[in-house]
Amino acid sequence: MSRFVSRPASDLKRLQCVFLSILPRIVAHGEIHFRRERCASTKEECLAEITALSWQWFVRLIRKGKDPTRFVSAIATFAAKAVKSGRRLCGQEKARDVLSPRAQKMKGFAVCKLPDFSTLSSNPLTEALQDNTKSPPDEAAAFRIDFPLWLSGLGDYKRRVAEDLMMGERTTDVANHHGCSAGRISQLRREFMGDWRRFCGEAGS
Repeated sequence: MSRFVSRPASDLKRLQCVFLSILPRIVAHGEIHFRRERCASTKEECLAEITALSWQWFVRLIRKGKDPTRFVSAIATFAAKAVKSGRRLCGQEKARDVLSPRAQKMKGFAVCKLPDFSTLSSNPLTEALQDNTKSPPDEAAAFRIDFPLWLSGLGDYKRRVAEDLMMGERTTDVANHHGCSAGRISQLRREFMGDWRRFCGEAGS
């Protein structure tokens, strides 16, 4: 019988110690699965999700009276494959979310940050718009006029948050930079979208 069955599963500290002893093997599996990932921050997030899923499954095995240390390779392999397919501890990534690696892989596109600086203009957003061949000229011109006006009306704090988000920074990084929670940044992101639509006079905003 498993050596875990005779002991209470509620002993969190003991369980954490056991899990930490097998964590290097789990992380090693993750490193192999995501060895071709060029973005360091994306790879770091994937390894964190692998760790989180492995811990979740580790606890479930304990509750079922099984010894997880006997299935470390299986746990690590399934966790890595799950994360690679878009599985997260909080649920499956949305296939229609443009920031989701799952959506990018399915639709064959990538999301990149705006340049950090411009040699032609002090506004990298303006430079990015110069290469926009999809928007009609009149819409592009209107945007170049309207967007700075909308941005200037946000107030200093919100404007700086919006600029960081426009530069492609992750929600957690923006939150850390501005000393607030990731949830607050997500809330501001939704507020920005609503404010912009109202500014443009879109119906139903």
